[in-house]
Amino acid sequence: MSIRLDRVSRSFGAGPVVDDVSLAVQAGELVCLLGPSGGGKSTILRIIAGLERADAGEVWLEGQRVDHLHARDRDVGFVFQHYALFRHLDVAGNIGFGLSVRRRPPDFIRARVAELLELMGLGGLERRFPASLSGGQRQRVALARALAPAPKLLLLDEPFSAVDAQVRQELRQWLRRLHDDVPITSILVTHDQDEAFAIADRVFICRNGRIEQAGTPVEILDEPASEFVAQFIGDVNLLDGVVRDGTVWVGPLGMAWPARDGACRVVIRSYDLKFWCMNPGIASVARILPMGDRVRVEAILDGGQALFAQFPRRSSLLLGLEKGTRIGVEVTHARCWPIQARVST
Repeated sequence: MSIRLDRVSRSFGAGPVVDDVSLAVQAGELVCLLGPSGGGKSTILRIIAGLERADAGEVWLEGQRVDHLHARDRDVGFVFQHYALFRHLDVAGNIGFGLSVRRRPPDFIRARVAELLELMGLGGLERRFPASLSGGQRQRVALARALAPAPKLLLLDEPFSAVDAQVRQELRQWLRRLHDDVPITSILVTHDQDEAFAIADRVFICRNGRIEQAGTPVEILDEPASEFVAQFIGDVNLLDGVVRDGTVWVGPLGMAWPARDGACRVVIRSYDLKFWCMNPGIASVARILPMGDRVRVEAILDGGQALFAQFPRRSSLLLGLEKGTRIGVEVTHARCWPIQARVST
């Protein structure tokens, strides 16, 4: 099912929560709405589902305008953040609930529930009640219930936020495999960058009710469209620089940058920096922090600005580095934005 929003807005109280949003999702895509809390992600999802009505704009599903349709008539499966399972129903009853409401024949319901139990890895749990399940199992039951009526569109509102990190990682991998096996269009709302980039075909960055950027994970990482996106995505160094004659300078650190002379904000991702022992060098190591299979090295540039880089634990660039070591610094990729001067009135 393809999706199109044209200039959709929704306000609650003083200001817009969704502000003139337009986006398009192709049939069969798995996309993520990613952004900080309060950015309008969940409201966009609920408008597509028909659980919220837009104040302005149009919602199109599969080439048909659906603004006037009730949620039950949109052929959409919705997975909520906190499962929303029926405590008085067992696993089989929860999965088959939507089919029962649609008055499907009992034999059809039993067959569909059995199919989904196997697909979701829930075999043997059909008579268990939600209270006796783990968080990961409850989430899979919620997904199975959403898929039971065979919707053409699956909407997921931060579905893994209530489970621990290990289960969350397993569920996101499982969701990607499921999406590849089941022909369905999916939209996932999350504020977890690793989650979005691990499973999405495309990512929409949401901020203050607007779409800041849309693209593949690689496009967003390597070519952020704004200073906000560059800062928001990944571990970044945010530095004050100045452009002079085609070079941006951060203290003694220079990088080619074709822009007008003037003050700028420099964003450098932690993996786009190289440090190595060098005397006299242009910086000093301030701290070295082991982080599992990575090592974070924090340094102070001559002139006082701090920056950090991450290296594989066995990297040869770490040889000889310790607190106080003088180092050379190389930037392999950076982005810069001019700092707009404030006009006093």
